[in-house]
Amino acid sequence: MNRLADETSLYLRQHAENPVDWYPWGPDAFARAAAEDRPLLISIGYSSCHWCHVMAHESFEDPAIAAVMNDHFVCVKVDREERPDVDALYMQATLVLARHGGWPMTVFAMPDGRPFYAGTYFPPTNRGSLPGFRDLCLWMADVYRDRADDVESQATELTAQLRRLAERQAAPDELSVALLDAAAADFAQHLDHAHGGFGGAPKFPPSTALEFLLTWDGEHQPAPTTREMALLTLRRMADGGIRDQIGGGFHRYSVDDHWLVPHFEKMLYDNALLARAYVRAATVTDDPRWREIAEQTLDYLTREMQLPGGGFAAAQDADSPGGEGAFFVWTPEEISAVLPPDQARAVIRRFGVTSGGNFEGRSILFAALPLVMLERELGTDPAPLLAEAMATLYARRQQRSAPVRDEKLIAAWNGLAIAAFADAGAAFERPDYVAIAARAAEVILDQMILDGRLYRTLQDGSARHLGQLDDYANLIHGLLQLYAATFTVRWLTAARALADDMIALFADTSGDGFFSSGADAPQLLVRMRDLEDPPTPAGNSQAASVLVRLAGLTGQTELITRADRAIRLVHDELTRFPRGFGTALCVAHQLTTRRREIAIVGAADDPRTTDLVRVARSVGGPAAVIACGDPADTDTIAAVPLLVERSLVDDGPAAYVCENFTCGMPITSPASLHAALAP
Repeated sequence: MNRLADETSLYLRQHAENPVDWYPWGPDAFARAAAEDRPLLISIGYSSCHWCHVMAHESFEDPAIAAVMNDHFVCVKVDREERPDVDALYMQATLVLARHGGWPMTVFAMPDGRPFYAGTYFPPTNRGSLPGFRDLCLWMADVYRDRADDVESQATELTAQLRRLAERQAAPDELSVALLDAAAADFAQHLDHAHGGFGGAPKFPPSTALEFLLTWDGEHQPAPTTREMALLTLRRMADGGIRDQIGGGFHRYSVDDHWLVPHFEKMLYDNALLARAYVRAATVTDDPRWREIAEQTLDYLTREMQLPGGGFAAAQDADSPGGEGAFFVWTPEEISAVLPPDQARAVIRRFGVTSGGNFEGRSILFAALPLVMLERELGTDPAPLLAEAMATLYARRQQRSAPVRDEKLIAAWNGLAIAAFADAGAAFERPDYVAIAARAAEVILDQMILDGRLYRTLQDGSARHLGQLDDYANLIHGLLQLYAATFTVRWLTAARALADDMIALFADTSGDGFFSSGADAPQLLVRMRDLEDPPTPAGNSQAASVLVRLAGLTGQTELITRADRAIRLVHDELTRFPRGFGTALCVAHQLTTRRREIAIVGAADDPRTTDLVRVARSVGGPAAVIACGDPADTDTIAAVPLLVERSLVDDGPAAYVCENFTCGMPITSPASLHAALAP
């Protein structure tokens, strides 16, 4: 066992028995590298990454390769999920050097951490254009020893380039409707009209762009419209193998362009973001299909990812004891052995299960045959047959060797899950979902804030690693959505306190956006910025988003200015590559449209109050913020500035519709409120 045996990270512990003399990221590795004048070999990955496992089995478990690594380098293992700041720094270096990025990431660096060579996966021996990892290590060791001046020059220039990339100023150009119209046209230009999504294989869920596409209402809509693009993508993903047709939830991405064959890991953030997108689709279309998919995704998270104390685990592995994807695939014989003949026939036809299979001789289930056509074949409604069959297949699948679950709780990703459950609870009137969101929020607020500082991970009762910008921004996001679902002041109060800390710790003192790591964190070579979305909302954009919403609830107009400057930090990117900046587009939409603040006063148990809230949620629009409280509860009113000085009308509930902090007359009937909020 090496030094990684005592780490809490599942990914690091997976390498604890390697013959490599691994160090976790920290001062001990740097001290040894400096003392012995050895370069660092930094390997970055995460527990559910298939190719990380492949490289580990091929190279890090090989005694001969490990001996080369130990003889020439100080070897450092990094869990990118625990240390996104380290990952972001070296990913940018990898993109500069190799022109592509991904995991596992392999970086050769000076003893002080300055990178001089980087790549992603390397095979153990030469394979095509890829050098074998053993040969690469020997070459890098020779270069470091024999060409010291060249290596120093490369490391110095690359570090300077990374610093230049991190130096940003808000663009002088204002955010505009024209900018968003151009972004919508860019999405239309790159749409895959057959399969949804944007671009070719491999195809990732455009999770953060979907909200913009579902809600953008510009006058110059492309053809197809943004909403049509979003719904096509949501439909094709839901029908594909990227979605677990039996257990619910979505896999990480598809290796093809039509969502059939996924990489089988399941990430908390993907499922939280996609569940929220399907909730949004349900609310803007009233199509029950979207609600069904949203609920199946959230039920998967509840059933398989919820931790005993509340909150959610980070991921499920791509691999299982039977190999990658073995847990999820089927043969016709396996299905027929479990189900009655009529159910087996329905499943096999509906989900494209064949004797040859579509993945290594077995079948990934996907919606191969439309339900209308299946009904014609069977001569009966297939829905009851399929529902019973899928429950049986799920129970049988649970008897297989399941993929490993990474049980660390990550604050940022749980913030996204809290938002998804809260939104679904409010939209579908599911108090059980709201309770799940509240329980997760309690875990983070009670166990992951130590001495006033939010930490990133919680595992085995231990909070570790200072929270990053995305931890703060996503948690505030979740708390604001939980407040909107419950109007419980605790969540808003916590969000406001965290927002104050976020600004103090992460804001650029110039006012131009945010850094990823806190001012109190051990400083890396470069203080990076989290600007581009995929696969999760960029911290800079999410921070701007929550500040806009907090401004509506509190009247702090300076938060609008700060949010505007944060988004103008990526103004050029929004014009050149909007598909990578969905969260920024949503904030730009909020900043350029009518921002409504809806204050509702009335007793919580008064059905008239509930009716007003229901209308506000359904018609207010994506840029609206809603507050509700009982005027008799003076503490609650005082904690929510939007509610201050709002009064009942004839002792009954009333709604006040405000735009850009200017409020209209009180409204007492749902019909009148609907008319006031209608486009």
